[in-house]
Amino acid sequence: MIQRRKSKQIQIGNVKIGADAPISVQSMTNTDTRDIKSTLKQINNLAESGCELVRLAILNPEAADAVKELKKHSPIPLIADIHFDYRLAIKCIENGIDALRINPGNIGKEEHTKKVVALAKTNNIPIRIGINAGSLEKEIEKLDIPLAEKMVMSALRHVKILEDNNFDKIKISLKSSDVNTTIEAYRLMAQKVDYPLHLGVTEAGTYYGGIIKSAVGLGTLLAEGIGDTIRVSLTESPIEEVKAGFQILKSLNLRQRGINFISCPTCGRTQINLIKLAKEVEKRLEDFNKPLTIAVMGCAVNGPGEAKHADYGIAGGINEGYIFKKGEIIKKLPEEKLVDEFINLIHLENI
Repeated sequence: MIQRRKSKQIQIGNVKIGADAPISVQSMTNTDTRDIKSTLKQINNLAESGCELVRLAILNPEAADAVKELKKHSPIPLIADIHFDYRLAIKCIENGIDALRINPGNIGKEEHTKKVVALAKTNNIPIRIGINAGSLEKEIEKLDIPLAEKMVMSALRHVKILEDNNFDKIKISLKSSDVNTTIEAYRLMAQKVDYPLHLGVTEAGTYYGGIIKSAVGLGTLLAEGIGDTIRVSLTESPIEEVKAGFQILKSLNLRQRGINFISCPTCGRTQINLIKLAKEVEKRLEDFNKPLTIAVMGCAVNGPGEAKHADYGIAGGINEGYIFKKGEIIKKLPEEKLVDEFINLIHLENI
């Protein structure tokens, strides 16, 4: 069992982060925040997929104004992503935002940060110090030390600004597109502060490569007990980010939501179209939220025996298959009838 790092707890809307709270999964809208209808539609879709926090890009005053209406209708807490202009952060707080993300390297003067902190403190708004390897302060960027150390140095500098203003509702992220740099930065930070940590490999890439980078980076840290909330950054639909996030957490038994799907690789013993079968079962159960373990196995060797821990499973035969439940075979069917019968059984017994 993974022993999680001890951290302080903050709360964003109704979501607790840190300490013994479940590791939350978040994403970011890719709509124009000023387009309230489209943005709200995407927020609702994200919430339905399991997303627990959603971040909004606040590029201009009109986007900050839209926060007021979005907040009225959003089913999950909203976080404002602020770059360059501290006045946008102030406007978002005034319009009811649940939390802020600020990149200290580009927010401007320290006095601007102090103004944001003062208002956030008055309104009980947590702040994420978002360090990005590509936008460090110039004087830190010039230092002849490893990049991970520069990122931690930058974060600690801004933590001090917040602490000097008696503000401790802090969350920290240290993201790089390089997996090793990301891992090392979080490891270093985890030793220096007890604030909750937001994990992510930034600019991870498109679907396939991005998920692998994120699984390696986030998975390594989570397995070490580091991390309190995660975002998988993909050049893809935000819905896919949420699905990937839960898959990473499920693989480490840190969260249970939806199907835990297992299937064996094909081999010379397989005499059923296993790839097609597995893909179809997984697709038809992707929106099934009950935490069941489902197995699709290629033959009797890997069927009810090796997958006996599964709640439900299919084991392939010669152009046919067996449906089993907790290791016990309950039906034998032709290949073309397997999926429909299998899905119907799961739904019938788990309404």
